[in-house]
Amino acid sequence: MGGCETNQDDCLGNTPLVWAAHNGHEGAVKALLGRDDADPDKPGNNGQTPLRCAARCGHEGVVKILLGRDDVDPNKPELGGETPLSWAAYEGYEGVVKILLGRDDVDPNKPELGGQTPLWWAACMGHEGVVKTLLGRDDVTPHRPDESGVTPVQKAAENGHAGVVALLQPIPRTA
Repeated sequence: MGGCETNQDDCLGNTPLVWAAHNGHEGAVKALLGRDDADPDKPGNNGQTPLRCAARCGHEGVVKILLGRDDVDPNKPELGGETPLSWAAYEGYEGVVKILLGRDDVDPNKPELGGQTPLWWAACMGHEGVVKTLLGRDDVTPHRPDESGVTPVQKAAENGHAGVVALLQPIPRTA
């Protein structure tokens, strides 16, 4: 790999590291990151970082490798504001969500451009395990609406996700 340009975009605007992370190729990710000139946070097409690609595709091993680096921003959004955590929540990858939430610097309430948070997406898609994992963090705001005023529980109810609705219901006060 001595003659390769590690950070060069291809015709689709993606780097070799973006492709390796997207496809879950841990060995290729390690080899690319072993080069001094590798930029592990360089976004590809539409602002997709290698971490975002690995998180969206559920590649836990690649997520761990990338998060082991100091020069990877776990909250770096793509052009629509989506973060690695929001994509993992949307796709229902509970293991990736747990790995990301294991870091104190991951913002579980970071909204996209439309105001949807990772919890909003997990509720929308009916991913009960991800909702439980997110609610396990003390700093998660469970009833934060998107820019249209729709809350996670409203979106879960709209989509018929009864289990998620039950998880998000406020606990009734006793007299």
